[in-house]
Amino acid sequence: MMLYQLPDVDIDRFIEEDVPYGDLTTAVLEIGDKPGEITFTARHETTLSGTEEAARILERCGARLTSLTPSGTTVPEGTLFLSAEGSALSLHRGWKVALNMLEYASGIATRTAGIVKSAQSANPAISIATTRKSFPGTKKTAIKAILAGGATPHRLGLSESILVFSQHTEFQGGLDSFLESIPAVKARAPEHKILVEADGPEEALKIAAAGADVVQVDKLSPECLTELVHAIRDIAPGIKISAAGGITPQNAAIYAATGIDIIVLSSVYFGKPADIAARMRHKQP
Repeated sequence: MMLYQLPDVDIDRFIEEDVPYGDLTTAVLEIGDKPGEITFTARHETTLSGTEEAARILERCGARLTSLTPSGTTVPEGTLFLSAEGSALSLHRGWKVALNMLEYASGIATRTAGIVKSAQSANPAISIATTRKSFPGTKKTAIKAILAGGATPHRLGLSESILVFSQHTEFQGGLDSFLESIPAVKARAPEHKILVEADGPEEALKIAAAGADVVQVDKLSPECLTELVHAIRDIAPGIKISAAGGITPQNAAIYAATGIDIIVLSSVYFGKPADIAARMRHKQP
């Protein structure tokens, strides 16, 4: 899969955060002009993300790229997937910035790939979608990482999708009043699907009967969800059903087996970064 790359304005911001006034250590050691090489190697099986950004960081710091494995590639332990050559100054400027990008992004991508693999082993047609709970300021990196892991964004923000919560229907006189307005809502936004979250099985059945395109349920047990899926299909065979809340790598396959169409989660954003070894060596001229 061809994934987008963060623009240089973001790359330069990452570098400026870490090296605002130059590299004092390299300067006082007087090693900046010495030639060298930097390599990045996976310490465990890893689904890569951010390799293009890490490479660009090194290039913007003055290094020359010598190898690159694309984001979205799963590599076994011990794989060297990125390398560059340049002066000690350029390599030290880019070292930690590139490594942080790789470890955080690849951590998200690896967790995502694990959930996708687990869920699709039980239901090959299921889609994994991630919420907009990424840490503020990291959305571009986080979304690229979940795409690299095989998921899709549930919502990129408030501007491109319609998802109705009880917090919305509160201003319309309640759920029943909102459900009566679904035909009018569809007429106002005919190019969009109408997603509605249910506060429990009873509401989910009402939403399905009212003609929503997707009904989303939250924090139901797999047993309850299995029963609800069958009941919803009886009412509205064409509706899509998404489930959110408490879905992890350990239970994703169980939830996928309930017959839902979409798993919605945020857990992939939170966890340990990938473990990646960055090594530098002096190259004799």
